[in-house]
Amino acid sequence: MGRLGGAARLVWRAAPPQLLGYLANTVLAAGLPVLLAWLLKGVLDTLAGPGPHHDLAWPAAALALAGLVTALSPHAGEYLGTELDRRVSLHAQNELFTAVERFSGLSRFEDPVFHDRLRLAQRTTTSPSRIVDAVCGVGRGALTLIGFLGSLALISLPFTAVLLVAAVPMLVVELRLARRRAALQWTLGPTERWEQFYSDLLSNPYAAKEVRLFGLAGFLRGRMNAEQRIANRALRQLDRREFWVRALLSVLSASLSAAGLVWAIRMAGRGQVTVGDVSMFVAAVAGVQVALNGLVGSISSTGYELSMFGHYMEVLHAESDLPSPERPLALPPLRHGIELRDVWFRYSDQHPWVLRGVNLFIPSGRSTALVGHNGAGKSTLVKLLCRFYDPTRGAILWDGVDLREVPVDELRERMSAVFQDFMNYDFSAADNIAVGDLGAVGDQERLETAARWAGVHGTLTALPAGYATLLTRMFLSESERQEPGAGVMLSGGQWQRLALARAFLRTDRDVMILDEPSAGLDAEAEHDVHDRLRKLRDGATSLLISHRLGAVRDADLIAVLSDGVVAELGDHAELLGAGGLYARLFTLQASGYQAEGSAFQVQGET
Repeated sequence: MGRLGGAARLVWRAAPPQLLGYLANTVLAAGLPVLLAWLLKGVLDTLAGPGPHHDLAWPAAALALAGLVTALSPHAGEYLGTELDRRVSLHAQNELFTAVERFSGLSRFEDPVFHDRLRLAQRTTTSPSRIVDAVCGVGRGALTLIGFLGSLALISLPFTAVLLVAAVPMLVVELRLARRRAALQWTLGPTERWEQFYSDLLSNPYAAKEVRLFGLAGFLRGRMNAEQRIANRALRQLDRREFWVRALLSVLSASLSAAGLVWAIRMAGRGQVTVGDVSMFVAAVAGVQVALNGLVGSISSTGYELSMFGHYMEVLHAESDLPSPERPLALPPLRHGIELRDVWFRYSDQHPWVLRGVNLFIPSGRSTALVGHNGAGKSTLVKLLCRFYDPTRGAILWDGVDLREVPVDELRERMSAVFQDFMNYDFSAADNIAVGDLGAVGDQERLETAARWAGVHGTLTALPAGYATLLTRMFLSESERQEPGAGVMLSGGQWQRLALARAFLRTDRDVMILDEPSAGLDAEAEHDVHDRLRKLRDGATSLLISHRLGAVRDADLIAVLSDGVVAELGDHAELLGAGGLYARLFTLQASGYQAEGSAFQVQGET
């Protein structure tokens, strides 16, 4: 009942007038067939009786009016139901993603089980209205059934009892089939997600280059079709089972109706019932059968939709992935620094430890660099600083305040960041920058200032519509609809600078995190970007992560991560002098550049 109540409250919040109209039409539609049967019985009995029939005008007019309303009722129900679906779908989708917004960390989004549930929840955003439709179908079927059963009982009480008994197995079977279909949808969740994944790869412009160069289209299409065949095989088995079971029940129902009709005709031939009674019997048997089928189908649909709506409710009422502090503390301006105190972290109990007791102090007003091998935990440490996850053990302190004691939105408002896996949004150039601080939407001066700092202003002003140009070929702006293909795709390095511009909108924040900010740039562009960053970081608290050690050599403090701990700490000169991991990595990179330089020199001499 909790799911049913939740669906009803959601529909009422979304569309109260449409719901009331739909309920009223349902009651009307339920009573009309019974009323028509009684009016027809009265007319037939009068016509079969002796004498002139001057008193048929009103029954005939009522019969005609009832027929007219019966003809109009389905159209009214369809219109109200469609409008109900639209409004409920919009409201449910908004509520669903408002709930998803509460998941302020990343753990839910890296959980395949949650993705399956979210996909089913998205698919069932119209379920609340379908549940109401199914419940109304139950009510409509029940009212019609009661009316016809009462009418049929006046003619033959034993036959009425037989019909009711025959309906029990039909109801039980339909409910079991509904539960099986809902369970199958959950079981097929991973299969359908794989199918969607391959479909996206085949149509994604970012994957198109490799797909075509490596000839992957047939391979991916084969895998997509294989996943679809798995799903189709399971659904086909269920469909066959449903077909045979329902066919058997339909034969039983038709046999009962035929037997009842034979009985009624024989009784009329003996003069034991009137022509009107036969008409009522036929209408009542047919009405009972239709109402029973509708009632059982609606009960089955209600069970299925409630099962599917359960995924929506699970997402809607899921607890936040990051606990909120009971007594949140104010986050002071960063004056001293950020301390990682014996921080341990792993993504789950089944995963290995990524960080194994990290102790690190990031001083305020100075630049700190983080280096190490791939998989050393550098990006994980960034996730912890942004509180996308909480440490499994230990604590991260902001001027002595544990980050877990601070509202997460307030913490992130005090940070600026460029992530290694930054997003390329299919927005305009202006909006691609403005997402770094939505307060800058429409503020052209701020956007251009950030773009200049990132060295991308000239690129953007040269676009067909300047900053208003859509950076995609997937969509068209209104002005471009008459000019297909007008969207622009930037190069990797240009996107990198655009991501930097987002971060530069927030240069007034306490901390700037730069995770591989020049990974997609050529040597000259990389030098330019780091020169700009050097000026921005001067006197600011920053954390720079890079595999290119030449980019971090001027940092005030360099921390070397190895095996989940800070293995070395110092400035560039100190670490070189220590002759440890940093010195070895730096020497390897430097020797590589020297070798390249020698090769170029030899080629020039020849």
